Amino acid sequence: MSTYMPKSGEVDRKWYVIDAAGKPLGRVAAQAAVLLRGKHKPTFAPHVDCGDHVIIINCAQAVLTGKKLEKKFHYHHTGYIGHMKAVRYDTLMAQKPTMAMQLAVKGMVPDTTIGRAALGRLRLFEGAEHIHAAQKPENWDR
Repeated sequence: MSTYMPKSGEVDRKWYVIDAAGKPLGRVAAQAAVLLRGKHKPTFAPHVDCGDHVIIINCAQAVLTGKKLEKKFHYHHTGYIGHMKAVRYDTLMAQKPTMAMQLAVKGMVPDTTIGRAALGRLRLFEGAEHIHAAQKPENWDR
């Protein structure tokens, strides 16, 4: 008996839709990260990119629990000296809810070539409609 090692060409990629309406942002991001990496498959191997495509709809309706809207910040640096920018999450969720979801998912995938390829298969939409109906995505409600 030998261990099965998947090849990158043998990977069967499916499309999944996650509805974020009324769900915590981090829970939705964790589900998306699992699907993007392929950890839900029995043929998962950490050295092979075997993840699926993920569409997250209703990003604007995802919720942050507790006082995270007022107390949580997103920091980024512009590259100039002293130009550290801080944006509160209530502003970020009002103006760019897809960016907030993308940052959450990005923090849950590894910072490797496999993680960057996985983020390329993530599609985010503020509303309930998406443009990937031709791929026949399945709903993910687990």
